[in-house]
Amino acid sequence: MSRLIHAVSGPYAPPAAARELTAVSADGARIHVETHGPAEGTGVPAVVLAHGWTCSTAFWAAQIRALSAEHRVIAYDQRGHGRSAPPADADGYSTRALADDLEAVLAATLAPGEKAVLVGHSMGGMTIMAAGGRERVREHAAAVLLCSTGSSSLVAESLVVPLRAGRVRTRITRSVLGSRAPLGPVTPLAKRILKYGTMGAGSAPEKVDACARIVHACPTLVRHGWSHVLDTLELDVEVGALKVPTAVIAGLDDRLTPVVHARRIAAALPECVGLTELAGVGHMTPIEAPEAVTARIKELVGTYVQVEEGA
Repeated sequence: MSRLIHAVSGPYAPPAAARELTAVSADGARIHVETHGPAEGTGVPAVVLAHGWTCSTAFWAAQIRALSAEHRVIAYDQRGHGRSAPPADADGYSTRALADDLEAVLAATLAPGEKAVLVGHSMGGMTIMAAGGRERVREHAAAVLLCSTGSSSLVAESLVVPLRAGRVRTRITRSVLGSRAPLGPVTPLAKRILKYGTMGAGSAPEKVDACARIVHACPTLVRHGWSHVLDTLELDVEVGALKVPTAVIAGLDDRLTPVVHARRIAAALPECVGLTELAGVGHMTPIEAPEAVTARIKELVGTYVQVEEGA
C-alpha cells in the first residue's frame, strides 16, 4: 500500500475521519473508506469523493473540511492508493475494476435508494463515467461533478511535453507518464517538476507542497500500472450513459487533461448542467481552486439531493 505522506497542518492536512471501514469489491479487493460529518441516518445529504491517479483521500482535505459540518462526506482510496490494497494481478488495473470499487463503496456507505452527489477528479471522474450506466450506481447518483478529467485520447492530447502534437510527442509523453522510475523524496526540484506538469503557474507554495506529498506517496508499481489504463482509455460511449445531472470543471492551464477534454465531455453528456473553466488553474482543481470546487458541490447538493425530514 502507499506510504501515508501528506500535509500534517493547515487547510490541506486531512481531517480525522468520523468512521473508517473497508468495502470489498467484486474481485475481493479491499477498499479503504472513510466518512466525515454526521452519522448515517441523521437526515443530511451525502457526497462521495473519488480521487485521481497517484492521489488519496488526503487530496480532498479542503472539501472534507468545508462540507462535513452539513454533509455526510464519503471518501475512499482507489485500489493501490492510500490505504487500499494494490490489485492482485494485471486484471485489477482496469476501468471495470474502478467501477466495481465505486459500486462497493456506495453499497457499504449508503442506504438502499439513498441519493448522493458523486464527485470525481481525474481518474476518479473516469471511475464515475465507467460506472455511470450501472443500475446500482444510478440508484445512488443524484448528480455528478467531474473535475479535470477526460474520456479518451489522454496521452495524445496531453501538453506535459512541450512539443508539437504528433507521434513523437505522444511517444515521449507515454514514456514520461508510464515511467517505472521512483519519484523519490519531495525536494524543491521535485515540486517544481510537479507544479509544471500538473498545476497552474500561480499556484501557492503550500498547494504545490500538498500535491507533491500526496503524489510522491503513491507506490511506483501502482503508478505505472494505472498509467497503462490511462494510456488506453476509451470511455466516450460511457459518457453517453451517464444520464444524471452532471457538471464539469476544468482548469484552463491543465496540461495533463487539457480543457478540450472537458468541453468534449460536456457536449456529449445527456444532461450537462454546466461547464466551469477556471483561469490560471491546472489539473489539481480541488487543491488549486478549493472554493470553486466546493461551491459547485454545494450547488449540486442543494438542487438535486432531497433528504427526508426527521431521517
